[in-house]
Amino acid sequence: MNDLNPEENYIAINKHSWNNRTDTHLKSDFYNLAGFLKGETSLNSIELELLGDISGKKILHLQCHFGQDTISLSRLGAKVTGVDLSDKAIESAREIAKETNADVQFICCDLYELENHLDGQFDLVFTSYGTITWLPDLDKWGKIISRFLKPKGKFVFVEFHPVVWMFDDNFDKIGYNYFNIAPIVETEQGTYADKDAAISQSYVTWNHSMSEVVGALLHHGLNIQDLNEFDYSPYPIFENMTELDPKKFRIAHLGNKIPMVYAIVARKSE
Repeated sequence: MNDLNPEENYIAINKHSWNNRTDTHLKSDFYNLAGFLKGETSLNSIELELLGDISGKKILHLQCHFGQDTISLSRLGAKVTGVDLSDKAIESAREIAKETNADVQFICCDLYELENHLDGQFDLVFTSYGTITWLPDLDKWGKIISRFLKPKGKFVFVEFHPVVWMFDDNFDKIGYNYFNIAPIVETEQGTYADKDAAISQSYVTWNHSMSEVVGALLHHGLNIQDLNEFDYSPYPIFENMTELDPKKFRIAHLGNKIPMVYAIVARKSE
């Protein structure tokens, strides 16, 4: 993949990156597939509170990886469609759905091309944790969300805070721009789910400011109903993290001084 121009070929590069991670993620303690297959939910308290009662709702889950959250939403009584770029992840998602008897649908495509693969509208669109960093253009993202939401439909979004992505790997200094000024091209050893895994992958990401996110939603008829910031992460994916309580992690030397996660609930206009 090294001969590809990163900005022009980010889809191919990132698809390869996620395909390369999938087997390691399936075996990792981080994703706890064994527990999930026994019925444990993959959803966290932050998103569960924002989702509310979803029984009977038709939900579109964007950037679903291998579908644990998609299936978890289905277990709560929703009719769910999951979408992801990685064909290997979607193949695994379908296998897990079959093993768990989950009535879910999975689509493999670039998010920006979703209209070519899916029709109809949904009561709720959901996406969470490490999703928008893979997208260069949030205006297109907002347009897709609006396109697939019914009038008065609800959008639930939980994501790592843009402040987090400004720091270097050890959270010792500012290493990246807060604003989306250029693609970030990097090569990773291991993966966030298993830092010691004997894999390596290159990828292309973008930082997105809070105003860019909110603006993309507002510009496409999505009215912000709730915006919250949290001083912890449910996942220990960064260096130098300490666990305060179960599933509540902070950067040890920064404590509660920085936001780790934020959440938005928006509703489409009539």
